Amino acid sequence: MSAVDSVKRMASSILGVGISRVWIDPEQLDRVSTAITREDVRKLIKEGVIKAKPKREISRARWREAKSKRRKGLRKGPGSRKGRIVDEKELWMAKVRALRKLLATLKRRRIITRSTYRKLYIMVKSGAFQNKAQLKTYIKEKGLARTLP
Repeated sequence: MSAVDSVKRMASSILGVGISRVWIDPEQLDRVSTAITREDVRKLIKEGVIKAKPKREISRARWREAKSKRRKGLRKGPGSRKGRIVDEKELWMAKVRALRKLLATLKRRRIITRSTYRKLYIMVKSGAFQNKAQLKTYIKEKGLARTLP
C-alpha cells in the first residue's frame, strides 16, 4: 500500500465518502505522499488539494424512461413488489377462528362428543381443513355427528 493510498483512505474517512469519491490533485502528488497524520490530510483538504467528487446520480434521460415505463404499467412485476398485499397469518387466523367457533358450537349443542371435539380441534390446528364446509363433510363422512345441522 503506497503513501497516496493511505492518504486517500484517511481522506475518505474525514470527508465521509467512499474511497472512490476522493479526488487528489495529480500535480500535487509529491506533497500528498508526504502527509502522514490525519491533521496533514485535513490541511490538504482545506487547501483544495484533496476533494470529494460529487455523487453519481441517475441521468434525467434514464429517469424519464423509467417514469414512462411505470406509466405504461411496466416494472410492476413480482420482482419489484415489496411486502404481501394480504398477510398470510391474518388469513390463517381468520380461518382457524371460524373453524374453532363451529367446533365449539357443535360441542355445545351436543352434536359431537368431547373426544371428537378434541380430535377435530387438533386437526384444525394442523391445517387439515380449508373451510367450514370441508369440516362438516368430514364429520358426515366419518359418522362423527349424532345429527348435523
